[in-house]
Amino acid sequence: MKKLTFTKERPTYMFNKGQCNKGVHERNQQIGGIPKKSVVAGRSGQISSSDLALSEVSKFYRQDDTTVAALRDCTLNIDSGDFFSIVGPSGTGKTTLLNLVAGFEKPDLGSVRVGGSTVSGPGRDRAIVFQSPTLFPWLSALDNIADALRAIGIDKKERRLSAMSQLGEVGLAESASKRPYKMSGGMQQRVGIARALIMQPKVLIMDEPFAALDFYVRQEMQNLIVDVWRRHEITTLFVTHSIEEALLVSTKIGIMSGGTVSEIFDIDSDHPRDPTSAQFNDLRREISRHIEMGVRSDRENRQ
Repeated sequence: MKKLTFTKERPTYMFNKGQCNKGVHERNQQIGGIPKKSVVAGRSGQISSSDLALSEVSKFYRQDDTTVAALRDCTLNIDSGDFFSIVGPSGTGKTTLLNLVAGFEKPDLGSVRVGGSTVSGPGRDRAIVFQSPTLFPWLSALDNIADALRAIGIDKKERRLSAMSQLGEVGLAESASKRPYKMSGGMQQRVGIARALIMQPKVLIMDEPFAALDFYVRQEMQNLIVDVWRRHEITTLFVTHSIEEALLVSTKIGIMSGGTVSEIFDIDSDHPRDPTSAQFNDLRREISRHIEMGVRSDRENRQ
């Protein structure tokens, strides 16, 4: 670990170089305020019960007569309560990683663990929010949320009380009776978030949840999810193509390249963050540079 400390007006950096499965590169950038902690991601041997851990994970697919590695030897430890965002171009393994964590697919090599237990399929310890809310069109906002508890034997009255509480948390208490076709895209996504939270998962998985929203609604949703994360202290795995969005919401940002998390940036700064600040934009350019390096490297490896 090499530390570079500057004056209060300059950013503070911390980084540890190495491959994803040999000690993940980490960099700590101050966007505002004084850094409060330093965490080295990818370290093994000190995993708490709420951590999400991928250990030397590989996943292969067949394309015509060729075997393609969507993930290759990817090791990643996410600490309890982290808001971990993944950025990177299409085709680098982001969706595959999410599917493995959600339990929709199984790794060909390696293991995925949540809370110390191996992920073998979907489970209540993980909840996912998709880019499209995928609500039941015939149910109200309230019943869409309450329905998530029906399969685990919670009685109807308690389901609806819990659902109403979750609706209030995402700012939709007055829209409980509305069906999806009467809700905007942002409102539908709020319902999707509430439906995920009602299960009280250890890990919240979010797959580009705000990509289809306009700029102003997207800002509102970014603020909402940060508030929810703070309130619940829930470990969050968030995929986005927007570096700015990742910097606004995350405690850590991982860059996907060549089927692995090749770089991790530790963002130790209070919310809300100022996207117009010099430090914010310095780090945005730095992350963009690392993504471009990864793209070039992937192209060279395919030639």
